[in-house]
Amino acid sequence: MKRICYSTLVCSAVMVVALALAGAAFATPSPNSAFLVLRRFNDCPLSTLTPSNSYPASITITDVMDPACVGFANLHGWDFSEDGGATASLFKNNSSFQYCAFVRISGATGQGEGGLRLSPWFGQDVDGRFMINAEAGHVPAGEVACFGGRLPFYSFTGNFGVSYVRGTTVYMRITYVPNGLNSGSPGTIQYRYIDGTGTYDSPVLPFNQTNPNDPVAYGDWGILNDATVGGYFQPRANSQGDLSITWSEICYTNTDVVPTQSSTWGRIKTLYR
Repeated sequence: MKRICYSTLVCSAVMVVALALAGAAFATPSPNSAFLVLRRFNDCPLSTLTPSNSYPASITITDVMDPACVGFANLHGWDFSEDGGATASLFKNNSSFQYCAFVRISGATGQGEGGLRLSPWFGQDVDGRFMINAEAGHVPAGEVACFGGRLPFYSFTGNFGVSYVRGTTVYMRITYVPNGLNSGSPGTIQYRYIDGTGTYDSPVLPFNQTNPNDPVAYGDWGILNDATVGGYFQPRANSQGDLSITWSEICYTNTDVVPTQSSTWGRIKTLYR
């Protein structure tokens, strides 16, 4: 009978490598679905909300405000999920991943914003936004920016002069790398935005140190433990109109185990012909 390993030493070495690979695989979630987060803010409970979840092909949320609505905003969205959409995946500080979507905000009279979201434990499903703004009167008009939660701030409008136009489809991507998670090697993030005018990348931006008064268990110098990752939609409740958002061709890469890959130009170019 042939032996699988020729010596205890070889068998041990194989086992070490296998465990190392398994550890890398389990450090970062590997989603298979999306968990919808609806009415996280609910300033207009009278609105008519219509969600559709066909992850990863598309997720669409439409909110039609009632004329009696006078509050600020409703807030909806979705999180990556590993259990068929029953619950949201919680990302650790040492996760390593990239995700993206083609995003479109539309509606005849509604006002609001949306985009991607990477929320820390203290603001799950709310903070940490990569925003495209489709709200009349917002200054600057059509602002495209990243802010809030643990995200390093970056403005595509301020740095490149780009503006989101309601009814158009744009490509948005976030790449997170934990590195050493310390002052000398903090976690980093990079944002990508593509519209009809071109491709725009932020620099690779470092995370700062978290609040020293925060619980040690959540970590430091990165997204922090128990982060939620996905998309958000915030229609204005007092707009008395309708607004929709669609995330299509949602992508996700666990970069612990698979190298990052850029989206092909073929799909992007078709949007602007």
